[in-house]
Amino acid sequence: MTSVLVTAFEPYDDWAENASWLTLIELTKALPEVPVVTTRRYPVDFEAMRLRLTDDLRDGYDYAIHLGQSPRDALITLEAVALNVRGERQVAPEDFGRLIDDGPAAFRTPLPVARLAERMRSTGLPVRVSYHAGEYLCNGVYYLSHYLADQLQVGTQALFLHLPIDPAQLEPRMVQQPTLPAAASACAIRLLVDELDQL
Repeated sequence: MTSVLVTAFEPYDDWAENASWLTLIELTKALPEVPVVTTRRYPVDFEAMRLRLTDDLRDGYDYAIHLGQSPRDALITLEAVALNVRGERQVAPEDFGRLIDDGPAAFRTPLPVARLAERMRSTGLPVRVSYHAGEYLCNGVYYLSHYLADQLQVGTQALFLHLPIDPAQLEPRMVQQPTLPAAASACAIRLLVDELDQL
């Protein structure tokens, strides 16, 4: 039976909630019986996240779907590539390090992101494909998911999705930013899980 790990992040900076976690909460309200879905919330810390991810991947999931928040976007974004870059907000880009000193420069997901995005768009969801997940923790979990799956020889195939913020996250901030209800993002993840079960 197909097994899927779905992860989200805790809040960070001055965000009281994280859209990825709100989406995961919505997803768990109607999880399918098949495939088997396991959910996790990861800390916003490179080392703590890496330890948690390593423990999770040892369970040998078929797929790992990682979710992160993207406050600037109104679209759900499927990321195709993870970079061997460890960027941190307090560090200038020219001083960014590598996630894995002897690791490859990048990993590209083996999953058919263009086809998956088209399937989601066909249901009316606002979805696009992007060609890398940035330089920060979202990219970090994506790169490490590929790298650790190889090292552990578990065969887990990974995909990362950036999600817009939920409208409720704007209320205390009183600013204009693109939003998408977490329930809609959860529909996209549920559809993705269904599609993965058919691959």
